[in-house]
Amino acid sequence: MLMHHYLGVIIVAVFVTTATNADINVVCAKDSVKITWRISAELVPYAARLFLGSCMPSQLKVLPTGEGEALFNYKFADCKFKKLIKGKHIFHHNELTYRPQAKPKPASFVYPIECVSKRPEVWVPPFLNPGSGVSGGRGGLHFHMALLNEDLTGIAKTNVIPLGSFMPLWAAVEQKSHQPLLLLMEECVAATTPELQPGSQVYPIISNKGCLMESVRGNSMFLPRYHSSAIILYLQSFKYGLGEEVYIHCKLVAWDPEVLDESKKACHYVKENGSWELLDDPFQSSLCSCCDSTCTSRSKRGAEWESHSWSHNSVLGPLIITETSDTKAHNSSIVSVLDLFCLM
Repeated sequence: MLMHHYLGVIIVAVFVTTATNADINVVCAKDSVKITWRISAELVPYAARLFLGSCMPSQLKVLPTGEGEALFNYKFADCKFKKLIKGKHIFHHNELTYRPQAKPKPASFVYPIECVSKRPEVWVPPFLNPGSGVSGGRGGLHFHMALLNEDLTGIAKTNVIPLGSFMPLWAAVEQKSHQPLLLLMEECVAATTPELQPGSQVYPIISNKGCLMESVRGNSMFLPRYHSSAIILYLQSFKYGLGEEVYIHCKLVAWDPEVLDESKKACHYVKENGSWELLDDPFQSSLCSCCDSTCTSRSKRGAEWESHSWSHNSVLGPLIITETSDTKAHNSSIVSVLDLFCLM
């Protein structure tokens, strides 16, 4: 047993020494990555302890010299890649590791992997004219909210939504002389009235300072941003107010994009992982851990910025959620863009 441990220490030491000048070749494709990792002959028997994220080598070649080539050929959807969108680029992050011992023991060698691609040109919702959705202005800023069609190619032409289908809610803040701002949905509720009263019955959608509770109950999520000043809530329709007029009330907040904390964030629940994820930086998803309890600000800089933030209450509606069989009966409810608006 002692000899086995001693041998393991030698192998780790040899690997760390040779890995310092590791021969690693990374080729990034549109939705995948191909990595060739050349290892020493001493490490060939231990190739099963090499990982790309959670994936073992897809192939191992033993060269005539006795050295080895560990090949990793995987899609970004595999191996627990982290996806991050910034501006016009998409970043996929992961790590190559050598783990002589199983988790939770730390890896003895870590090599970061990053693939960067240009974000596809997609339709960017234009700012609406005053008659079709401007929700208001604060401090020289103009807030907007609207319902998009299913393809995200324009403003919806109907307010009738079949139960269980998705209604993409788009919100944006128009800024001119301000520094770039991050738009957040701090709180959203559904109600059957365009105005909320102290005793109004509401259906919570986003609460606890940016936690999308509908992502826990259903399949709602935040879509990747095309710009920091806009956000799309991909909201799955629900039974609340079924067949009635429903209004979505949201508190929109324009915030410093460099200051994210527990009180200023956009989090949705990822069922595949069983955890909350931060829209704007999955690596900081720990800020979302409070979504199951109470979220409060812990950032000193965030507290200082609070007095300089801008917020506005927007109301979108009316929307009519129907059973699929009832959709045709509501054809008379089809509205033009000018009818489906954000109330001041």
